[in-house]
Amino acid sequence: MPVLDLTDPAAVERYADFVRSHPLRAVSQDLRWGIVKDDWGQEAVYVEEDGRIVAAMTLLVRRLPGRFSVLYAPRGPLVDWADRDLVRRILAEAEPLARKHRAIMTKVDPEVRFSEELDGWLRAQPGWVVKNVGAGKDDLVQPRYCMIVRLQDEAGEPLTEDELLAKYDGKARNRVRTGRKKGVTTEAVDTPEGLSTFHDIYTFMARRNEITARGLPYFHRMREAFGERMRVTHARHEDDVLAASVTIDYWGKLYYLYAGSTDVKRNLSANQVMNHELMAWGLSTGAESYDMGGVFTLDTSDGLYLFKRAFCKGDGGATEFIGEVDIVHHKAMYAVLQRLVPRVQKARRDLAGRVSQVRKRIATARS
Repeated sequence: MPVLDLTDPAAVERYADFVRSHPLRAVSQDLRWGIVKDDWGQEAVYVEEDGRIVAAMTLLVRRLPGRFSVLYAPRGPLVDWADRDLVRRILAEAEPLARKHRAIMTKVDPEVRFSEELDGWLRAQPGWVVKNVGAGKDDLVQPRYCMIVRLQDEAGEPLTEDELLAKYDGKARNRVRTGRKKGVTTEAVDTPEGLSTFHDIYTFMARRNEITARGLPYFHRMREAFGERMRVTHARHEDDVLAASVTIDYWGKLYYLYAGSTDVKRNLSANQVMNHELMAWGLSTGAESYDMGGVFTLDTSDGLYLFKRAFCKGDGGATEFIGEVDIVHHKAMYAVLQRLVPRVQKARRDLAGRVSQVRKRIATARS
């Protein structure tokens, strides 16, 4: 049965083992990601050969008005993209689900590097809409450029800490060393209180930068889903927590998912120290890579991009993924979505900015 029976524990465990061991494994392709995204439905499909799974795709289901839906495989499917027939087969396995949920489209965005050859093949498929080169922030769900630091050498051996530091640009390396010398330390604080402190700092950062923030229950669900593989880290100096983050060790791929910093002692480079210490933790566990998250454009006027690029210098900067592919099932409704979604996304950003500005004015008045 190519559609996974989510009520069958043995089948779920077999599927999960495949997902977690796949070279393209991603935290958002894990079935337990559905616990985090509890406002979406979830399905999964796979291809089996000679009694073993050879391709898999975990799908989130977003309900829409009119009993329609959208199917989305975040960072999936997990398949050998050089095997075009297998790619078609795993996507074909989702067609019954598209009918079941009246899906307007099935969106995929795998962690596969961009190439002209793959891009051309994708664009040649009937009914597939490819979004990569030239696509803007409002056109994509996830950034196409990811800032990833490789923690192993070409032979698959862990780097030494000195080899890791040598990957950074000079400024980042100096800031890590200076911050350490001035007494910035990090600690894993995997308690409800530690998570609450992280969330306070994270939401402060979001208000400062006028962006939306996840509520605390979101992170409690993440803890429920991934347990000890989720690490809450605080960067401290004396009695002050200067920065905090949430990272998931997804079977050797470290995902630096959420972070924030205060305006206290910013000259101590707590963020740089925290990221380095998380990567050093990865070295100690034999982790393969450290994903700092993505950016939509390689914009040198963007401070966040420059911050991340400083750590990725030795790996050539940003890793460019192939982007998103919309497999369209209902052309008319898809055209409507294409007009509405960018407007909704822009409206949400504008609202978040206005709310942040109001909060800043209130805080200034109180102080």
